[in-house]
Amino acid sequence: MRFLLDDEQRAFARSLDGMLTAADIPGAARDWAAGEHASGLAVWRRLGEAGVFGLAAPEGYEGVGPLPVETAVAFVELGRHAVPGPAVETVAAVALLSRLAELGVPEPAKRFLPALVGGRVSATLTLTGTGTNTGPLALDADTAGVLLAAGDGEVRLAPGQAGTRASLDPTRRLGRLLPGGELLASGEPADAAARWALDWAALATAAQCLGVGYALLDRTVAYVKGRTQFGVPVGSFQAVKHRLADVLVALEFARPLVFGAAVSLRDGNRAAARVDLAAAKVTAGDAAHHAARAALQLHGALGYTAEYDLSLWLLKARALRGAWGGAGMWRGRVVEGAGGS
Repeated sequence: MRFLLDDEQRAFARSLDGMLTAADIPGAARDWAAGEHASGLAVWRRLGEAGVFGLAAPEGYEGVGPLPVETAVAFVELGRHAVPGPAVETVAAVALLSRLAELGVPEPAKRFLPALVGGRVSATLTLTGTGTNTGPLALDADTAGVLLAAGDGEVRLAPGQAGTRASLDPTRRLGRLLPGGELLASGEPADAAARWALDWAALATAAQCLGVGYALLDRTVAYVKGRTQFGVPVGSFQAVKHRLADVLVALEFARPLVFGAAVSLRDGNRAAARVDLAAAKVTAGDAAHHAARAALQLHGALGYTAEYDLSLWLLKARALRGAWGGAGMWRGRVVEGAGGS
């Protein structure tokens, strides 16, 4: 499949790239990891103003969607710039609340969506019974303004979180959601909304992985062009060229799968979207992981230096690969879908 963005989608990507480039995201990410959120929250508000969190919400709730393709465009850029915070979780929560409203439970959407869509607050979300096995651990539960737990036929507003835990990626802190809390929805609408939220989480995570992979490739290419050995740039060595070409091929193979999954989700073909999203999640995660391994090897000892900005993408690639369900779960869905076709 060959997927080409239209002029408006490319302009959206350029505008996000320009905004995030000017925002010193590496500095904001390091602040976030240290528990200082002011700079990251300022970026968050600008993303809300740019419409990123409204892409999964309908116009009736101050959104502009649902627009899965544009969501993929946005999250590629968030991955390229290593934006901290529960961006995937917020979009998934927006999708969940929007789906509840569509299924006849509008009160939670009316209550929470305007602030989420506008970037005034963030959300975190856990899902059980969907195969992700996330349990009660939620990303950035200490900073999110809306704590949602969905599963077992219920959607609840968690009453809080108990402490934080370190993650492989220091910009991704995990909190344990407290049980109980206000019941927002139950029965089939709650289950359907949880499944819909998982679809959007898979899409956004896959797109973010793609952006992380491209960022690692770009930074590694620039590094090997400038580093010399035996009087010539390391990038001129055939083995280095082949290694980076392999990374590019993996990313270029993943890209149409990610955007193809977004098209399936947009067109409402549930069976196709289920398989396409699973394939995109696995392939983009593997491509980002491949890019991280190559970047680490070609940077040598510098790649292991936490103070070097490359580490922000290296750690994020590994963490995102297993977010919202590991590769085994998503590969299983591809196999199940292929068997049913």
